[in-house]
Amino acid sequence: MPNNQTGNISFISLEGSQCSARPFLLNRLLILAGLCLCTAQLAPGQDNASLTETNSLAGVFSAPQTRPPAVVDLPARAPDVTETPGAPEPAAFPPGDAAIKVSAPARVQVESDLVFEGLASYGHYKIFASGSGTKLYIAGVEYDRHSWGRFLKARMDYVAEFLPVVLLYAPVTQDIWGTPTSPDKHIVPGIGFSPIGFRMLWRDKKAIKPYLMAKGGVLGFTQKALSQKATYENFSLQSATGVNVRMNERWDLRLGVFSDFHFSNAFIVPVNPGLDVMNANLGLVYNFAAKKP
Repeated sequence: MPNNQTGNISFISLEGSQCSARPFLLNRLLILAGLCLCTAQLAPGQDNASLTETNSLAGVFSAPQTRPPAVVDLPARAPDVTETPGAPEPAAFPPGDAAIKVSAPARVQVESDLVFEGLASYGHYKIFASGSGTKLYIAGVEYDRHSWGRFLKARMDYVAEFLPVVLLYAPVTQDIWGTPTSPDKHIVPGIGFSPIGFRMLWRDKKAIKPYLMAKGGVLGFTQKALSQKATYENFSLQSATGVNVRMNERWDLRLGVFSDFHFSNAFIVPVNPGLDVMNANLGLVYNFAAKKP
């Protein structure tokens, strides 16, 4: 009896333990299944959250991107008819500002004269030369330019002269010193040029204008001048005094009271006769710069 009771009791307790273990295992399985489902659903959310966080961090630390400015095509400027191809474009002035026009200073014309002159000798003397019995006739053009200001209240001019006509009226035969040995005379033509000279002109704004002048140059003849032992070429030196008389605003009349004309070969050969003649000078003076009376 006691054994049976003991066996029954143990069976009951074992059976009771089996019955209580089944719900415990079932609960465990359900809990594991729920955890698996939760884990599966939480994984996408975490991925999205991490992606969102990554994007936000990239936006914070990355440099801002700016769009390139849009290119606007400007219409081409119509060419000006007065423009020269290749010339620089004129400077543009802001609206409302007037262009500043710079005008060139007015050109001041230098006072200068052109003289159409003639010269005729009326005597000779022996001071620097030994020639005699000879006369000189000249026609040419003289240019006077106001170049050196004033000196002794006179206008200082540069002088140059061209003599296309030079006529030497000399004896046919002469000794080596230019003394005539025959009463017969002939004309020896020549040409002259005086590139160096000056003129002092007083009262240049008045009607009567005295002057003093000197010129130096060369003369050339078709024959040996004054002597068969002399030369074809000679050096010349002139000095003159007179007055210019105003006729109108542009023209003056030159009256040469006294003029000395000397020429010689300066001993470029052993014989140098030379000649000094006194002359009267007459000319028409054209004034390039208008002068007030």
